[in-house]
Amino acid sequence: MNRREALGAVAGMGVVAMAQTESNGMIYRELGKTGERVSAIGLGGYHVGLPESADEGIRIVRTAVDNGITFLDNCWDYNGGESERRMGKALRDGYRQKVFLMTKFDGRTKWSACIRPCRWRVIFGPCRRTKLPNCWPKQKSRR
Repeated sequence: MNRREALGAVAGMGVVAMAQTESNGMIYRELGKTGERVSAIGLGGYHVGLPESADEGIRIVRTAVDNGITFLDNCWDYNGGESERRMGKALRDGYRQKVFLMTKFDGRTKWSACIRPCRWRVIFGPCRRTKLPNCWPKQKSRR
């Protein structure tokens, strides 16, 4: 065994020690410094918007969640927004509380960063954590 293989083995042991396997066989670990515990396998939203039937996309999300996947990723550009709409429908009926939902957007201006959360809340409801700029000017007091 050379040095590289030894370091790889030691690093791998650390990752396995930090991960926890549940009775459903899914591995969970802490997501960075957020304190959130998520599945080691996530579901990307791009493919949710591909099937012709919206019901098929919804079935994909709910089956994943029912089988222990708790990390979902999406983007407002996937399939012209259809992926987000379908994921939003799939996360109704209590499914939203079971997952950590991450999104990204391709806007590069402060304005696009402000418009995004408005649309997000309409589709998915309130967010637990956001890293968004303060977009709206502070209102002057009317005293």
